[in-house]
Amino acid sequence: MNKKKNLNNNKMDEELINLKKKLMNLNFQKYSGQLEKTSQIRITKKQIAKLKTKFSNQKGDNNA
Repeated sequence: MNKKKNLNNNKMDEELINLKKKLMNLNFQKYSGQLEKTSQIRITKKQIAKLKTKFSNQKGDNNA
């Protein structure tokens, strides 16, 4: 069971890294004038926040 949690944490870490890269690319596109849908930035930020919240909740459950 502990091994499964580690795999899940690794997936969440990878997803977080991918979302941060996406956000950085969206910001570059915004400042260079290539981004038409600026709402994508807000959506990506919300996805990052949700993932971080989920991660911290799991971390708290493990410590309890």
